[in-house]
Amino acid sequence: MTNNNNKITLHVGIDDTDSREGMCTTYIICILLRKFKKLNYKIEGYPHLIRLNPFARYKTRGNGALSFTIKLNNREEVNEIEQIVLETVEENADFNGENTNPGVVFYEGEITDDMIQYSQDAIYNILTIDYAQKFANKINARIHKFKKGRGIIGSIAAISCPLPDKTFELLAYRLPKNYKTERRLNEESVRLMNKETYPDTFDNVDGKYTAIEPHTPCPVLYGIRGNNPDIVQKAHDIVESYEEIEDYTIFKTNQHTDMHIQENIDIRNMKQYCCYKFDAEIIENPRTIEGGHIFITVSDKTGSIECAAYEPTKEFRNKVKQLRIGDKLTIYGGIGDKNTLNIEKFKLNKLASDYKLTNPVCCGKHMKSKGKGQGYKCYICGKKITSDKKNKIILERFITEGFYEVPTSARRHLSKPISRMLN
Repeated sequence: MTNNNNKITLHVGIDDTDSREGMCTTYIICILLRKFKKLNYKIEGYPHLIRLNPFARYKTRGNGALSFTIKLNNREEVNEIEQIVLETVEENADFNGENTNPGVVFYEGEITDDMIQYSQDAIYNILTIDYAQKFANKINARIHKFKKGRGIIGSIAAISCPLPDKTFELLAYRLPKNYKTERRLNEESVRLMNKETYPDTFDNVDGKYTAIEPHTPCPVLYGIRGNNPDIVQKAHDIVESYEEIEDYTIFKTNQHTDMHIQENIDIRNMKQYCCYKFDAEIIENPRTIEGGHIFITVSDKTGSIECAAYEPTKEFRNKVKQLRIGDKLTIYGGIGDKNTLNIEKFKLNKLASDYKLTNPVCCGKHMKSKGKGQGYKCYICGKKITSDKKNKIILERFITEGFYEVPTSARRHLSKPISRMLN
């Protein structure tokens, strides 16, 4: 299919080339862009980095799929690009990874409504290889599966995903000789970068933790996330590294957009491995279990669900611990293996009164209960009260209405930080 200029619009999707031991699909895109440049090919705009359902069972790390679009003059150029892509994936994918099952998809023409719906399904739900293969046949896409080929699922989604809200990430890559060694960034320069560019860039630091630096044996030296390509480029120019940077690429992405969040779903209709935004009321006060995990139970009148702030969310747990029965919230999060909703952030819409019940006071001391139904007695002056009614003491609340979120170190790739919600 061609456009009005008689050029062929080729969309290329790549996914699942990495493993927990190494490689990164974004790096394969970086390699391809270098190869294309030497051959005088140029892609349209920025390559896309699309994060899919965070609960996908076989994800390696961030469950991200990649795509780019290129306009070509003839069928010979299409064949050349496809050959370069496939050879580059074969040369660089980590086929030793148990769950590494690369997939490459080539699609020509306009993105259809069905394709857009497919991409949303891949972010909201868990799709199968068989479903992806049938869908590829339906849209006349050319698919290439390596090993099990699970990557075709994400490849189609990356090609198809619209970005009504978008962010950008600049990824800088290490020299291969430095893989699996400690990364060496000037941390003061990272803090200066954050000072100069926040909130247009975000998730750069987390206390003393340098959040732009991954802690995996992959080719990425650091990643800077921001609202536009100019700001991530500016941030990159500020950051200093004590090791040489091989190359870098800017990606257009759905990261930090809440694209995974489904709205207007009642609790009774929520499903495992899906993510939601919903209004609810606390019906059980927070409880702490071994390991430091905090749990609350909430209801929206159609049902109730247990929600958790797990230990990795650190100080966020202290905010959850301060919630009380009757508090009204808007909750964002996803339902995991144990049918408990993992809280990503919440908005406290209305505080309930918190109180404790005490025995009546006489002679400066709490009176003693004489037993159920027998009232109270002061053992100093002997005064008696026949009622069992206790005094209600209103307690001060140490939390205010507003937004609360997990720290940068615990944030999902897709979760929108409050800094983006309020600006």
